[in-house]
Amino acid sequence: MDRITEYLEELIEESGELSEGFDVEYSVSSCGKSGVLTLNLGDNGTYVINKQPPNKQIWLSSPLSGPKRYDYDPTHRVWFYARDGSLLRNLLNEELRVLMSNEAVDIDLGEEDELE
Repeated sequence: MDRITEYLEELIEESGELSEGFDVEYSVSSCGKSGVLTLNLGDNGTYVINKQPPNKQIWLSSPLSGPKRYDYDPTHRVWFYARDGSLLRNLLNEELRVLMSNEAVDIDLGEEDELE
């Protein structure tokens, strides 16, 4: 989650005036394994990404698509939504490109590393 937090911070900074009112914050739990990333996009809404290491899940709350729970597939090394097979990375990239008015958005979830 550190990688995605840093990427979003850089993206917001590079966007200048277009990103006024945008903010990203990552809070790690006291055990250091789980955490919550909050991406505030001002009038466009707020994303909350909650890392759940014990059950190898990521819970997402999106201002566009609503709440979803993603499971980790260690074979393909991706986070997927069990109801329709869609990938978390694809959803975030599609939605953030629209909400941030930036076609260059390319979130890297570090899917090569499974949650501990």
